[in-house]
Amino acid sequence: MPSTIPTEGLKDPETAELFFKEDPEKLFTDLREVGHGSFGAVYSARDVHTSEVVAIKKLSYTGMRSTKKWQDIIKEVRFLQILKHPNIIEYKGCYLSEHTAWLVMEYCIGSVSDLLIVHKKPLQEMEIAAITHGALQGLAYLHSHAMIHRDIKAANILLTEQGQVKLADFGLASMVSPASSFVGTPYWMAPEVILAKDEEQQYGTEVDIWSLGITCIELAEMKPPLRSNSSVSVFSCIIRSESPTLQSTEW
Repeated sequence: MPSTIPTEGLKDPETAELFFKEDPEKLFTDLREVGHGSFGAVYSARDVHTSEVVAIKKLSYTGMRSTKKWQDIIKEVRFLQILKHPNIIEYKGCYLSEHTAWLVMEYCIGSVSDLLIVHKKPLQEMEIAAITHGALQGLAYLHSHAMIHRDIKAANILLTEQGQVKLADFGLASMVSPASSFVGTPYWMAPEVILAKDEEQQYGTEVDIWSLGITCIELAEMKPPLRSNSSVSVFSCIIRSESPTLQSTEW
């Protein structure tokens, strides 16, 4: 049975204002899938009016947990709407079509994780420094507005064709700091976030800095620390172990 959530949800004027009324099928052409995840798929596309190439993340809100999916879409759109910074992905609007939200953003050639996969070797120190500098600029902006990304990793740091660093994927972000939700990707999660699961401990923007540090190790060694551990056991290892360091003596 089709979900009626948008019909009900859009009765609220503030929610309705989050979405453009046009049919995205008529606004964008040449859709080509460039990425896929648990959230759905990302496409490159061309704006029929300006010929600009954009990225479109399609998010379905049907099926199981449809209410939660719809709420997550609204949260992400609200978040993206207020972000304006050179090192954060530029949001261009959101449309609804056949129980799917189309989040339109600036197009990037790929993620830093893609670099590792394509080149099949660690990045150089200068490359890591440049990526980290751009990511820190974006995080400084978020943190100055009491926002926490909560999912910093190489896969969520994008690069434009000109080499500019862009933070992306704000599906798990918090618009307030401190926060207390247990969210993130296991190997990159800070101890404070893991402790929030059972102890309801609060944490602040510093958890993004931890994740960025883990990302630096990921770029230098092709994988984050503890990657050989299961995602379940890694939580106790992060809490009980010393802060991770580079394994290679070459650094």
